[in-house]
Amino acid sequence: MGARLPIRMLHDRLLVSLDGETGDRRSSGGILIPATASVGKRLAWARVEAAGAQVRSVEVGDRVLFDPEDRAEVEVRGEDLILLRERDLHAVASERIEEGQTGLYL
Repeated sequence: MGARLPIRMLHDRLLVSLDGETGDRRSSGGILIPATASVGKRLAWARVEAAGAQVRSVEVGDRVLFDPEDRAEVEVRGEDLILLRERDLHAVASERIEEGQTGLYL
């Protein structure tokens, strides 16, 4: 099988790639927090790479907030991606969101 087949997401499924590194990070006060530090449930941001036909609120290129504990990982063309359902998202960040649709600016 020499050619790569195109991939189409089904139903309400999203294929996302994680934003940034999962390593050390800094608090707003400048304190270094090592990647091994145990913290409470922490949500993660990811970029939408593909979306199924029944996805209504998200488009390819949007950033989405989700719980990294509730995910299925898959390797596509050598890249590690995450498979989610639209209902598993907590927030969407996008340039196209108009004023009045959200009370939060990221």
